[in-house]
Amino acid sequence: MTERLSARQCALIAAKAADENKATDIMVLEVGELVDVTEYFVIATARNTPHVGAILEAMEDALRIEAKVKPISREETKDHTWELLDYGDFVIDVFQPEAREYYRLETLWNDVPIVDLAEAGIEHPEYSERIAQLVQKMEEAAQ
Repeated sequence: MTERLSARQCALIAAKAADENKATDIMVLEVGELVDVTEYFVIATARNTPHVGAILEAMEDALRIEAKVKPISREETKDHTWELLDYGDFVIDVFQPEAREYYRLETLWNDVPIVDLAEAGIEHPEYSERIAQLVQKMEEAAQ
C-alpha cells in the first residue's frame, strides 16, 4: 500500500497541471501557520470561462491519477469567474483575470512562505506585472 502524498506534493502537482494547461499567475502559498482549515492555497488565473473549467479538470485529473485524491467539494461563482476545489489540506482557486484582480486573494497572506514553482518542475512561470512584483516581495521577505 502506498503512502499518501503530502499536501505540499499535491499542491505542486496541481500547480504543474495548471502550468501545462496555460494558466498564468500560479502561486502556491503555505498558509498553515495562519489558517486553521488548510495548509496550502494554489491560486491560478485562466483566460476565460472555458479555460477555468479546463484548468480545474486538468488539476483534478492529475491529482486523482498521481496522488490518488479527490476533492471534498467544488464551488463556483454563477458566472464562473472564480472556481474552487477543496481537498481539505490544500485548496485550489482558479480565477478569470478580472476576478483575480478584484479579490486579490494572494494579498491576504503577505507574510506566508511562497513555494518555489521550480519544485513542481515549472521553470518559467508566466506572471502579470502585479503578481511578479508580489512574488518578488514575498520571496525577499522570506530570506
